[in-house]
Amino acid sequence: MKILNLVLLTALGILFAASGARSSVAAEQEPTAPIDGGRKPNIILVMADDQGWGDVGYNGHPFVQTPELDAMAADGFVFDRFYAAAPVCSPTRASVMTGRNPIRTKVTNHGRYMRPHEQTIAESLKAAGYVTGIFGKVHLGSGQPESPCNPTGMGFDEWVIGLNFFDNDPYLSRNGKIEHRLGKGSVIAMDDAITFINQHKDGDQPLFAVVWFPSPHDPHQEVPAGPSLYDDEKHAGYYREITLLDQQVGRLRRELKRAQIADNTILWYCSDNGGLVEATSGGRDRKGSIYEGGLRIPAIIQWPAQKISGRTAVPAWTCDIYPTLLAMAGIPSSATYPMDGTDISNIIVGKAHKRTKPMGFWHKFQTGQATWSDRIQKAIMEKQQAGAPLPHNPDRIRKDVDEFPQFPEDTATGHAAWNRWPWKLHRINGTRYELYNLADDAMETTDRSDDPDQQTRLAEMKQELDDWMRSVVRSVNGQDYSAIAR
Repeated sequence: MKILNLVLLTALGILFAASGARSSVAAEQEPTAPIDGGRKPNIILVMADDQGWGDVGYNGHPFVQTPELDAMAADGFVFDRFYAAAPVCSPTRASVMTGRNPIRTKVTNHGRYMRPHEQTIAESLKAAGYVTGIFGKVHLGSGQPESPCNPTGMGFDEWVIGLNFFDNDPYLSRNGKIEHRLGKGSVIAMDDAITFINQHKDGDQPLFAVVWFPSPHDPHQEVPAGPSLYDDEKHAGYYREITLLDQQVGRLRRELKRAQIADNTILWYCSDNGGLVEATSGGRDRKGSIYEGGLRIPAIIQWPAQKISGRTAVPAWTCDIYPTLLAMAGIPSSATYPMDGTDISNIIVGKAHKRTKPMGFWHKFQTGQATWSDRIQKAIMEKQQAGAPLPHNPDRIRKDVDEFPQFPEDTATGHAAWNRWPWKLHRINGTRYELYNLADDAMETTDRSDDPDQQTRLAEMKQELDDWMRSVVRSVNGQDYSAIAR
């Protein structure tokens, strides 16, 4: 019964969205400059795997314990209506890397490889003088040393990764060499990130670290430090892993303070898609759905030196992370491909009052591909130890990197949506449309597509969504890379 209270929180969120925020809500305008006269900020991105919007204490969950995230929310800036670019893992990760809808990058569903043709945030920051590292679950390509789809190809100097979710005693790839590590996966990911931070905190280069937890993805084998929790709750393992990753966020924040680099470090936390429990999803449905519960996620950003704080109900999403961080670090964008995200730094610092760029979502353009991280990496480790040739997943590279199948421009497979706040238009398998006013109907229960008063709006949004989907198809067909030899 306790968890049903989150439905009331969603209703309160409607009022919050209508009234604005207790701090800044802003349109995208001039970029935020880095600290005057100082070096560029360190940047750390932390992402949970399957944590829903309401599965944190600061959003009012009735029992899950997240004291470290609650403290970060109190100290930093909270996005109340932050969205994953997709309702499953790999595509959202591609959106963070590129600022683009993931289908453009060929990450059309889970387990798909991101094309190495893409310009990533790691590459942009590395070109601007950053040292770069990624740790934890990547789920965008390979962990083999010679693969064009490993993190080196994405712009990372150092990496220790799993190919998908992992739990206890994982097999991880350290710059292409597989290791069998003992311990809890999320703790190990943070161990590696903290090692990277300590190695580079006193260097001449600012650091960029990506920490992508494998939790709280099932099978929920990790348990947090301390006494047993949630024994009488359904989904107990899910909540235990949320508390575990919360503890790791606390470790990170304390380490940044101990290393005396917290002030000039931008720390951005979010999840990769909606959670596993619909009642706490912040909307209709859950992970895997284009309805609000599959996309709405917790998100907090902190930059102590700039004293950013507050909470906003202005919509933002994972595609915004790349352009926003470049702006906050004072780095000009060199993007040449269509960018779906936009700089929202002024939403964060409070210089304007609305979002100007709609958000387009599209799921099930293609099917996903299973990726059993430990199984694959253990087999590679055994070949490495034996000095045998390594398998390079040629079928996946062929399908997602080497080949450019030409999809018809009017392809509308799957479920798409167009969020032009507060209105959201759904297009389901190209034929059925639904229209919701999220400010009045956060649970998407009242379809307004037949409302006579909304026909002009409906027609406009249909055209906008269709134009955007055609643009995405042109991208996945490879037209963005016309200047690159393929």
